[in-house]
Amino acid sequence: MAFDSLSEKLQNVFKALRSKGLLTEADVKAALKEVKLALLEADVNFKVVKQFIQSVQQRAVGQDVMTGLNPGQMVIKIVNEELVSLMGSDTTELALKPSNEITVIMMAGLQGAGKTTTAAKLAGKLKQKGRKPLLAACDIYRPAAIKQLQVNGEKQGVEVFSMGDGHKPVNIAKAAVEHAMKHGQNVVILDTAGRLHIDEDMMNELAGIKENVDVYKTVLVVDAMTGQDAVNVAATFNEKISIDGVILTKLDGDTRGGAALSIRAVTGKPILYVGMGEKLSDLEQFYPDRMASRILGMGDVLSLIEKAQEEIDEDKARALEQKMRKAEFGFDDYLESMSQMKKLGGLSSILSMMPGIGGSQIAELENAVDEKKMARIEGIIYSMTPKERANPSILNPSRKRRIAKGAGVDISEVNRLVKQFEQSKKMMKQMPGLMGGRGMKRGHFKLPF
Repeated sequence: MAFDSLSEKLQNVFKALRSKGLLTEADVKAALKEVKLALLEADVNFKVVKQFIQSVQQRAVGQDVMTGLNPGQMVIKIVNEELVSLMGSDTTELALKPSNEITVIMMAGLQGAGKTTTAAKLAGKLKQKGRKPLLAACDIYRPAAIKQLQVNGEKQGVEVFSMGDGHKPVNIAKAAVEHAMKHGQNVVILDTAGRLHIDEDMMNELAGIKENVDVYKTVLVVDAMTGQDAVNVAATFNEKISIDGVILTKLDGDTRGGAALSIRAVTGKPILYVGMGEKLSDLEQFYPDRMASRILGMGDVLSLIEKAQEEIDEDKARALEQKMRKAEFGFDDYLESMSQMKKLGGLSSILSMMPGIGGSQIAELENAVDEKKMARIEGIIYSMTPKERANPSILNPSRKRRIAKGAGVDISEVNRLVKQFEQSKKMMKQMPGLMGGRGMKRGHFKLPF
């Protein structure tokens, strides 16, 4: 996850601050020096870092903070507020015209940023909100770009308009809008061509589309993995063709994340969405306050709940929770809970949103529950009969030997799994408040793990 390293460094700085009583100005300046280094290492624009540190320092050395009951906590609060301000304060929705009018959205960006996949992800998001999107294949240069859009569009249940690679992109865009008018679609998403580098031909092509088609919003897709260069790309595109917002891709990768902290300050344009995975559903609304919370190790439980509401069958989750409360769940339920965790992006995605869990802790927990181990557990459970999965108490030594042979593992692994499973049931029975506590639900929905 992006920001893991930054998050861990900032948490260490703040831990030292919290351990002190009253803070001196020297304490604050020493801490902010560490914060400055951490931000620069995370590839945040140096001008942005300079302004950020100045803003925090001006507020943090005030009399109220220095003599407060918990000055360390007050400094953290100020850093959090300034981070939110840096990334845009308010969440920015992608503005659309009224549903009886056609909104044309032009996707722009360099080749390799994930523009075509993001166009399909965005179409899926808008479809969920009740819109009728049309994807238009305007990238006639990159081999298989049209096919890629068609495949992803089909997965999202969204029509793709294509005229092949024998027409000019501006003519394809115009024809796509006409097609949408005839077929009742109210959003047209233009997937335009990118280049490896910014050049005049690409900019002229994008400008030509904007001159001939009523483009309502121009959305720039940038790769967070490119770090500081992502900010430079955003600034150049904004200068040349005027963008309305940014979608950051690959923010789930091993990236320093500085682009997310710099783009708004450098371009003045908001981050609309962030790509957090390979799946077509892995496009999240960008919330500056939630991102700041993640960076400072405070978690992002709201996003986790929203993701759970989108991905998980509520009836199944409630039935599973009831079984867990009564310690009546079997191995089929265990498989279901593993399946639901995968839908939420896996263990690392879930842990990254939980308060107080940093990068090294996530790595340790992931190592403890690695993918291969999970696959072996699934293999063991699938080697059981339906009766054995429903009632693990009947698993005698001969049954365990048969299961181990079927799963291709040593019998000790079967014994270990059964023992862990029984311990889990006992723990759930002793801790009825663990599942679906007040802090983890919205309305009547509760997380199923």
